[in-house]
Amino acid sequence: MKSKQISVTEAVSMIKDGMTVMIGGFMAVGSPISIIDKMVESGVKNLTIICNDTAFPDKGIGKLVANKQVKKIITSHIGTNPSTIEQFNNKEIDIEFNPQGTLVERIRSAGAGLGGFLTPTGLGTVVQNGKQVINVDGRDYLLEKPLKADVALLGASISDTYGNLFYKGSSQNFNTAMATAADLVIAEAEEIVEAGKIAPENVATQSIFVHYIVKRTV
Repeated sequence: MKSKQISVTEAVSMIKDGMTVMIGGFMAVGSPISIIDKMVESGVKNLTIICNDTAFPDKGIGKLVANKQVKKIITSHIGTNPSTIEQFNNKEIDIEFNPQGTLVERIRSAGAGLGGFLTPTGLGTVVQNGKQVINVDGRDYLLEKPLKADVALLGASISDTYGNLFYKGSSQNFNTAMATAADLVIAEAEEIVEAGKIAPENVATQSIFVHYIVKRTV
């Protein structure tokens, strides 16, 4: 089997201006930090980022925002990153807010090939704006549509050489759903081991979803 391992530079060369990119992580935990750092260096711009949050100005996804490489963010919250808030208030960046459960389910829906899902979450709030309301058995629901990306960037604890991924603790977060919902999936791992070294029951993302593996360098 041909090796999936590539360099950070090779990985970032696949990310082009204007792409939609999913990035795993919760406050940078479970984020592909080496890839993000190299993206900042590359200057790739006008990105649409799908993520749980924008971390901090000096950590994780927040670095891309602070460097003004992002035109739109689809996320659940931005409160920990003053740079995101400032750009949003100055209308320099477009932000689409989603309740956290809705966000991950929209991603999962894309990965599962669904046309969307129905939820009561957000009814009667700004979340409802522009969305279709569907009544089922006398109860209203919002139709939430799937979220798909050109590229998904994952942050794993361990990868084997095939691309099977293991995440320690809460670092799994959005990574497993994002792995199913993008045309190209690149995983950054703290450690890369030989195939068979990760017990099957500990594999959270299967190799079939992962196109390339990067070894963390920071």
